[in-house]
Amino acid sequence: MAYFLSSAVRLRNGPNRCSGQIEVFQNSQWGTVCESEWDSHDAQVVCRELNCGDAVNASGRARYSHGSGPIWLEGFNCTGKEASLRECPQSPWREHSCNHNQDASVECSWRLRLVNGSSRCSGRVEVFHNQHWEAICEHDWDLDKAHVVCREVDCGEALSATGGSYFGSGSGHIRLHLGYCEGQDTAFFDCELRDRGDQSCASKGAAGVICSELRLVNGPHRCSGRIEVLHNELWGTVCGAGWDTQNAEVVCRQLGCGNVVKISNGALFGQGSGPIWLERVNCSGKEASLSECHQGPWGEHSCDHSQDVSVECSGQVRLVNGSSHCSGRVEVLYKQHW
Repeated sequence: MAYFLSSAVRLRNGPNRCSGQIEVFQNSQWGTVCESEWDSHDAQVVCRELNCGDAVNASGRARYSHGSGPIWLEGFNCTGKEASLRECPQSPWREHSCNHNQDASVECSWRLRLVNGSSRCSGRVEVFHNQHWEAICEHDWDLDKAHVVCREVDCGEALSATGGSYFGSGSGHIRLHLGYCEGQDTAFFDCELRDRGDQSCASKGAAGVICSELRLVNGPHRCSGRIEVLHNELWGTVCGAGWDTQNAEVVCRQLGCGNVVKISNGALFGQGSGPIWLERVNCSGKEASLSECHQGPWGEHSCDHSQDVSVECSGQVRLVNGSSHCSGRVEVLYKQHW
């Protein structure tokens, strides 16, 4: 048996960070694992390594997607007690009898969802905890934590951190409180989750969030990059034809990123790889979000990805710890620090 040295493991194309197709990183490349010897003991180790609770399901047949890179391994032989996959015996690298229709996947127990919103990107924040979906208390709930949730569910940035059970209170007592949880690179499952038991939320309500379904990609910070919008569960780009400063002003405003510094329709921050969702967007510049602007039909365009539009927003001022992107403590960006 061989032992791989890389500790890099990820789950891809699932509904959240803790479910999806298993991939491991080796020789500077991500690759999949064959289903033939994949079992619940192996899956348990993956869930533990990713801080995602217990394994709920270990499946094959490319449940979440077909991989496109190498198939690195036929399988592992974990006992289920290991701290990471690198501790498990395994078959030799690249020796397998599978194709990508047999890629292995994992579903872990500790999951996150948004409930009762107008789309999958808004709603009451719930975590799968102790075999039940439980709401998060609004105590100390703020926009920083809401940003982490929106990124975790792949919905862009947070527009609002709601309280008062705005999206309903759910069932049972609200016992879970979210402690320290901030930072551009923070994952939700790295946040401090506290179960207060009998010290329930009492006079407080359930926390909720409204996410932007809009993001800037590949820029030097969150307020610069290629513009992508979420539609039909897929992130896609915007065609540069007809794109102007008024449209970009709305994007910067929606993301709480100040004013427009520069726009480009020449894939300045790299070409996208998904659909091109929008062309002929026509904003007045006063709208609160891009969805309020007149636009052509989704997916109809005359562009290719070399014309993906991007924007650089000033992003020098932000409001922190408020109930929405329009209230909070005033902070300025100076020498790359807030």
